[in-house]
Amino acid sequence: MMINKLSETKAFGGRQIRFEHESNTLNCTMQFSVFLPPQADTTKVPALYWLSGLTCTDENFSSKAGAQRVAAELGIALIIPDTSPRGDDVPDDSDGAYDFGLGAGFYVNATQQPWAKHYHMYDYIVQELPQLVEQALPLNRVRSISGHSMGGHGALVMALRNEGMYRCVSAFAPICHPTQCPWGHKAFSGYLGDDRSAWQAYDATELLLKHRTAPPMLVSQGEADNFLAEQLRPDDLAQAIAQTGVQATIERHDGYDHSYYFIASFIEQHLRFHAKYLK
Repeated sequence: MMINKLSETKAFGGRQIRFEHESNTLNCTMQFSVFLPPQADTTKVPALYWLSGLTCTDENFSSKAGAQRVAAELGIALIIPDTSPRGDDVPDDSDGAYDFGLGAGFYVNATQQPWAKHYHMYDYIVQELPQLVEQALPLNRVRSISGHSMGGHGALVMALRNEGMYRCVSAFAPICHPTQCPWGHKAFSGYLGDDRSAWQAYDATELLLKHRTAPPMLVSQGEADNFLAEQLRPDDLAQAIAQTGVQATIERHDGYDHSYYFIASFIEQHLRFHAKYLK
């Protein structure tokens, strides 16, 4: 598998790089961003995979979160994929909605037409992308995962479904119970069909209650988030954590909303949380 470098910028002694490749999983050309800390010049380093939210690309986190300074200090690579397949042949929502289609892959493997040919973001993140970057870049195959909103949902689901693949998981304002919220209903019915039993495999709250195990977990939620009650439902995840007794923390932050200002305010805390388990 080949990757093509599109750009490279030095930051905090490391390198912020953007790549392009042909994805066999998604049947299209994909772009992703990587931050390699300065330690990667002399040794292989662990990697944090970051999954972004609705409407985002691979560039939102790298340009807005301010994660590179601490990642450089800690010696952690940041792997930042796009949020959906892209290209002229990739179908989009017929109404151009922001919460379905392009920019809104929801990190599932679609089974319904016309989405099934391209929208396999779950397999792309769990299988194809790690294999690609671990062959091409100085990574030591020690991984963790994090994300925001739709990406927080994806990070939690992937960590819960792939025991041992990720040392830990964190999330900012994740969609905690997508089978019980409008965003989840729309995405899952479109990508997966009307059989709600198929939805359970992509719901962090349901997965935790089923498997009753999880890697170390940190969730941050702003109390001024416009989507808090209707879409995100962190209380549902908190109840599942209490029932299962897994090693997990949900922090609530007064006055913070759903934006990248919230992420930038607490990204250092999350990176230091990951560093404890990546070493």
